[in-house]
Amino acid sequence: MAPSAPMTILRPTHSWRQPTASTTSALTAVAQARGIGPRALGVLMARGHVSEGDLAAYFDAPSTSLHDPGLLPDAALLRRRVLESVDRRERILVFGDFDADGLTGSSILALALRRLGLDVAVHVPDRLREGHGLSRLAVERARVEDRKLIMTVDTGTTSLAEVALAAEAGIDVIVTDHHHVPERLPAAIAVVNPHRPGSRYPDPRLAGTGVAFKVAQLLLADEPGGPAAALDLADLAVIGTVADMAPIVGENRAIARLGLERLRSAPRPGIAALLASAGLAPEAVTLESIGFTIAPRLNAGGRMGDATTASSLLLAGSTAEAAPLAALLEEANKQRRVVTVEVLAEATEAASLTATAGGPRAIVVAGDWPVGIIGLVAGRLAERYASPAVVITRSVEPWRGSARSAGGFDLAEAFDACASLFERHGGHPQAAGCELRPGAFEAFRTRFLELAGSAAPPAGPELVLDLIVAALDIDYRLQRELATLEPLGPGAPRALIGFSGLVVSRARAAAGGHTQLTLRKGREVLDGIAFDRPDLAEIGPETPIDLVGHLGSRTYGGFESLQIEVLDAAPPGRIRLGAPDAMALG
Repeated sequence: MAPSAPMTILRPTHSWRQPTASTTSALTAVAQARGIGPRALGVLMARGHVSEGDLAAYFDAPSTSLHDPGLLPDAALLRRRVLESVDRRERILVFGDFDADGLTGSSILALALRRLGLDVAVHVPDRLREGHGLSRLAVERARVEDRKLIMTVDTGTTSLAEVALAAEAGIDVIVTDHHHVPERLPAAIAVVNPHRPGSRYPDPRLAGTGVAFKVAQLLLADEPGGPAAALDLADLAVIGTVADMAPIVGENRAIARLGLERLRSAPRPGIAALLASAGLAPEAVTLESIGFTIAPRLNAGGRMGDATTASSLLLAGSTAEAAPLAALLEEANKQRRVVTVEVLAEATEAASLTATAGGPRAIVVAGDWPVGIIGLVAGRLAERYASPAVVITRSVEPWRGSARSAGGFDLAEAFDACASLFERHGGHPQAAGCELRPGAFEAFRTRFLELAGSAAPPAGPELVLDLIVAALDIDYRLQRELATLEPLGPGAPRALIGFSGLVVSRARAAAGGHTQLTLRKGREVLDGIAFDRPDLAEIGPETPIDLVGHLGSRTYGGFESLQIEVLDAAPPGRIRLGAPDAMALG
């Protein structure tokens, strides 16, 4: 047998916190009656699902977890004004943001309003000319086309001037949104935002498309076949929910379950064409493929120039109409990938010039970059440096910025504190945008860095485990048991498992700074892949090891095999099987 590699190379990069919850016989019996295995129950309990009611909410029919849309702020005012439009046969303009959340939400609202017999046009703003928020161009379009009501989706809470402009033109505005609520609201007929102070809505975690979905339920509740028609819009709602990284818990989980069923069984023509162009079978759609396959293609049109292509695709009535639109988005997505790589390299270099030895508390960089790419780049920088990042483009006037958070830093609060330096701004704690004049950049940069520097430092890196598994218990039965927890996504990710008692048979470097592992459990072997962990390639053969990661599978040459996606590694004994209490294993 080859000698073991030195243990000194196995230094975990995080502390590991083992699960603490212990079940009761009563809850175990309830879980068994529902067909929930003990390890799946362990994951749920580690995440706070500790009662019979919690299990019912998680596994019962998703429609039972949908809340009354009438509880949304200003819901009655919205419904009354829309019904007035029906009586008057008014024309309506739906204004949706240009990202996947706004695109899907505006499609939901347009389809619901059309079912009421209304003449509805959808206006998707041009990212370069109009930016975020209700635009003056949209108000002018409504005036020219004699549309007496504008309804916003995923935007509008901060559009005070534009709502006032519409009122001057005799046009009413209804805002539906989920972003941060400022102290002063626009003078709209209704501002339907579950985050408003005093809101009675039970679950404010909806994305913009989720709010639109609830509005569709509200408007179609009394129509013949309306309730079922509203639920059929969940396929669009789940796409926007995942794209906006809304947590897949509570009502969002219900929307996800309803939407996935529709996407897999009967995708609408536009989605079917998009899936075909991406080479993804409808029955294979998951929340992960929505996030990495569907949403980027919908976003690509707006990032590279024209978001109306995606809007037209989602509203397409036939495959013949949808196919060429899907082809355009496929090409735009290819272009987006190339440009993103180029801009990320430039922004990373700019960020490295200002980085300190201990790592930056925040990143603020500016360059002559495409407007549609800066949000993606901000996200990559925030992830790379584990710090909030603001990426500003000088290619437009005023300059445009996009920010992504890290370490729990609240961007909405930070941008509110910088409001005097902006022409416009908005967003939520995780992501925000702004417009500012060139002369305000240095003042903004200084102020933002001060805010980040004075914020409480993020806690040290920690992996909070959902489940502990001995090596011999890693099998397809475990994989099938964990699959009963799906759908999973932000706020409810794949189970994070501590694997105890494995042995590394082979470790080798893979392209891109990754490491491929062959792991042994008793006499059987399974695969491991450690992304962005080139250091693990130094592990010698026959090295005992404990791992933290996700259990999945891969198919190669027509054969499926189990695979552990490794996040961290340590010498044996790091994981303590059967430990009753919480442990932060540093």
